[in-house]
Amino acid sequence: MSTRLPMPEIPGHTDDTGDERAVLTTYLDYQRGVMRRKIAQLDEDGLRRSMTPSGLTLLGMTKHLAYVERYWFGEVFSGEAVEFPWTDEDPDADWRAEPDETPEGVDALYVDVCERSRAVTAGASLDDVVTYRGDRRISLRAILVHMIEETARHLGHADLMREAIDGATGD
Repeated sequence: MSTRLPMPEIPGHTDDTGDERAVLTTYLDYQRGVMRRKIAQLDEDGLRRSMTPSGLTLLGMTKHLAYVERYWFGEVFSGEAVEFPWTDEDPDADWRAEPDETPEGVDALYVDVCERSRAVTAGASLDDVVTYRGDRRISLRAILVHMIEETARHLGHADLMREAIDGATGD
C-alpha cells in the first residue's frame, strides 16, 4: 500500500479582468490543481475504488486527464511523437490505472504533462493554428478552452466520487 499523496496548493483565479492568456491559463491551472486535490490524502483503496458500472476510478480519471493534455498540447499542437496507452483493441486504457501504476506515479505523470503543456502555451500565440486529423484546424485558444471544459467536466465526476468515498466536498 502506498502513502497518501500530499495536499497540493491550488493556484488562485486570476483577476477576471486580466488579459485573455492570463484568464485562460490561470483557470486551467486552477482546474488542474483541484483535480490533484481530489486525489490527495486518499489511500490507494479509495483511489482505485470503482465508482460506476464502467469501472471509473479517481486514479484512472487522473491518468485520463494526463493523456488528454498530452494529446492536445503535445501531439496536436506541438506535433510531437508521443505514446499513449490506448490501442484499437483497448481504446479506454487511459481510463484505467494498472496494478503496477502507483498513485505517486500517476500524479507525477499528470504534473509532468501539465508542466509541458504550460511550456507549449507560454511559447505560442493564442492565435496559432495547427492542422490535425487530416484537414481539421484548431487554435491554441480553442485547445485551452477545451482543456478547461474537459478538466472541469471530470472534476464534477471527481466531486461526486470523492464525496461517496469519504464525504469530502469542495475544492
